[in-house]
Amino acid sequence: MKLAWLRAAFGVALGALLSHAAVAQKTQLTVYTALETDQIKAYENGFTRSNPNIELKWVRDSTGVITAKLLAEKANPQADVVMGVAASSLALLDSQGMLQPYAPINLDAIMSQYKDKKNPPDWWGMDVWGATVCFNTVEAQKKNIPKPETWKDLTKPVYKGQIVMPNPASSGTGYFDVVAWLTLWGDDNGKGGGWKYMDALHENIAQYTHSGSKPCNMAAQGEYVLGISFEYRANTNKAKGAPIDLVFPKEGLGWDLEAFGIMKGTTKLDAAKKLADWASSKDAMMLYGKNFAITAQPGVAEPLKNIPADYEKRLVKMDFTTAANNRERILAEWTKRYDAKSEPKK
Repeated sequence: MKLAWLRAAFGVALGALLSHAAVAQKTQLTVYTALETDQIKAYENGFTRSNPNIELKWVRDSTGVITAKLLAEKANPQADVVMGVAASSLALLDSQGMLQPYAPINLDAIMSQYKDKKNPPDWWGMDVWGATVCFNTVEAQKKNIPKPETWKDLTKPVYKGQIVMPNPASSGTGYFDVVAWLTLWGDDNGKGGGWKYMDALHENIAQYTHSGSKPCNMAAQGEYVLGISFEYRANTNKAKGAPIDLVFPKEGLGWDLEAFGIMKGTTKLDAAKKLADWASSKDAMMLYGKNFAITAQPGVAEPLKNIPADYEKRLVKMDFTTAANNRERILAEWTKRYDAKSEPKK
């Protein structure tokens, strides 16, 4: 009896030891991201199915916050990989020499306009996310407010106090809106037509949020009639039954890429490359295509309900290097002019 007990105890101890050893063998990869929280699990599951020995530790925040965190940690990087962060931010990290060049095995399938031009590249795109205005039809009818068709419409007095949009210093969505307006109507170091447009829009803004999703959520809940946001959140809210229409202003749409890069100096380069290989694969692109109308590999995304068929043609011309190089100046000017209406930071 005693011998049997000892054998059983030894078996339990050995099993625990082997289990611990298996966990210990896993490589933990720290991934900084601005992906929406309701997207992360599907992507993680897709990767770990083929890479069970790599555990992903996500550090998630809005694009501006993640970008600032990465820059602050430049001398002592904490991230191994950046995934699902704006290409304009990755171009900024690239200019600081913070990214590790790597050509994932699926790089050739990614369209040239959606990846870094260097060979091997320092970053490459996963999918496009672009501007959409969420318009609450129920609240608009109550207040007798018409549905806008253009960005210029949003400066009309009828919309005063009814618009929320993301703060570009916190949100990648907010930043690509500002870059788009400056591209459409001119920058000229704070004197161009883009700034005049934002001056007029500011008169109608109720609040600048620190999240790209929040304006659409607020419009969906009826807190405001209009929320300047992006198509994934707009489509998701509408699918859940929110009384919103999606508006794609006729002048052109701001956009950016959710992009991927490996941090220079990571001690887990092999694991980071495996994540890069998966994240650039058709399997991964098919997952991105469930959320976004345009993936970096063509012909993968299925048409999304509520997104116009010519969506890609509506995107303004975007130069990620220019957006990165001018980021500090543009945000300083924007903050000086408009930050008084920003929501308090937590």
